[in-house]
Amino acid sequence: MENEVLKLIMESKENFKNAEIIMNAVKEAECITIDDFAKVELKVGKIIACEKHPDADKLLVSKIDVGNNDVRTIVSGIAGSYTPGQLIGKKVVVVTNLKPAKIKGIESQGMILAGKEGKVIEVVNINGLKEGTRIS
Repeated sequence: MENEVLKLIMESKENFKNAEIIMNAVKEAECITIDDFAKVELKVGKIIACEKHPDADKLLVSKIDVGNNDVRTIVSGIAGSYTPGQLIGKKVVVVTNLKPAKIKGIESQGMILAGKEGKVIEVVNINGLKEGTRIS
């Protein structure tokens, strides 16, 4: 009986070590390098138009000037925290090199950076920098 208990203890220790190795590998895999981060293009954009999405209550469709005569259509899930009128004229941080995606039938050409705490969503607001300024 004593040998069986010792065997179970040793197996448990080995399983714990394996689990610890796996957890550390997962944590390391979640980290990005500076080269990965450098691939993300963040720019200041000014919201020049905004309206509710015609087919989705939680979505807003914004036209955002990201500089150099580049106006993007961006669909974002922030209608629960903002009305279109609250966003027009705001300067926000936009991911400009994100692959375009159709969201409820409208092509979104980027992403507005925002934070969420509970049900509150707040866009990252930039003042003092002109449209098109690269964020790094």
